[in-house]
Amino acid sequence: MSNSAHDQATFLQGVGAGMRAVEAVIRELAQSNVTQGVGAGMRAVEAVIRELAQSNVTVLLLAEAGAGKRTVARYIHESSVRSAEPFCFAACAGVTPQDFSGMSRNGTVFLEEIGDLSSGCQAVLLDLLPQLETNGNGSRRARFIGGSARNLEADVKQGRFREDLYYRISGVCLRLPPLRQRKEDIPCFVNFFLAKYAHDFGRPAPVLSAATQKLFNEYSWPGNIRELEDAAKAIVVLGDESVAMDGLRAMLMKSDRSDNGEQVSLKQASRAASRQAEKELILRVLNRTRWNRRRAAQELQISYKALLYKLKQIGYGELGTVI
Repeated sequence: MSNSAHDQATFLQGVGAGMRAVEAVIRELAQSNVTQGVGAGMRAVEAVIRELAQSNVTVLLLAEAGAGKRTVARYIHESSVRSAEPFCFAACAGVTPQDFSGMSRNGTVFLEEIGDLSSGCQAVLLDLLPQLETNGNGSRRARFIGGSARNLEADVKQGRFREDLYYRISGVCLRLPPLRQRKEDIPCFVNFFLAKYAHDFGRPAPVLSAATQKLFNEYSWPGNIRELEDAAKAIVVLGDESVAMDGLRAMLMKSDRSDNGEQVSLKQASRAASRQAEKELILRVLNRTRWNRRRAAQELQISYKALLYKLKQIGYGELGTVI
């Protein structure tokens, strides 16, 4: 591998499985009829995306964490003449000025949390953008799309982000609505994630009860689409909606009762539900093996040492036999 190819390979990161799932939702809706599966708020965004895909200008995507900035960046890429070229994303906190030479060759590069760029990187990007956008020599170079969940205007005022770069990248700015403002889309995402993880884990896709659907539709989703995905995955992994939702409901009720504004995410809730389900499974297997810990570890397909650790975690560390 050449040095430049190596630099690009080590610097650019591929799209993770979770975000690929969200992208698949958008692609499927777009291929069928986006107006059938996405609410009015996202239909407006979809129209803007289609226009942006046909241009070469730098775009700034602003949205809360987990609201789909990288998804939209990829959708712009796939709707453009660059669709056959690479789509990559770069976590700006780890970018160095030298990395931009490897990034600017072709395809589309999503600069994730552009507010994290160092001052040196900001200067390089400011010089590079006009070359990429005009590039009248007939060749096509990379297109940059920036994303941020921060208040970049405040960063400019506090001297953390260059004012000239901010105005350069914010000429075309697309603000993505959080999930709580597009609740009509929740059933579509839930059904997709349930089907996706059922396929991944080789299980039947669960059909949610009316009570669970109501909970999903009423929750504010501070973690946006990413948090919803975690919740749907927990239901599939645990294989029992009632067990999964016991933990989820408890955490949500705690969130509702919080007097100090503390947020409790569904990601935390799904972890709590998973721990409870794991505890119940371990105790069930131990009872079946008459508390023979070695046999239980074999049935659970974990090491004996791992079982001892888990038993200590749930307060049963001194119980059971070995042989």
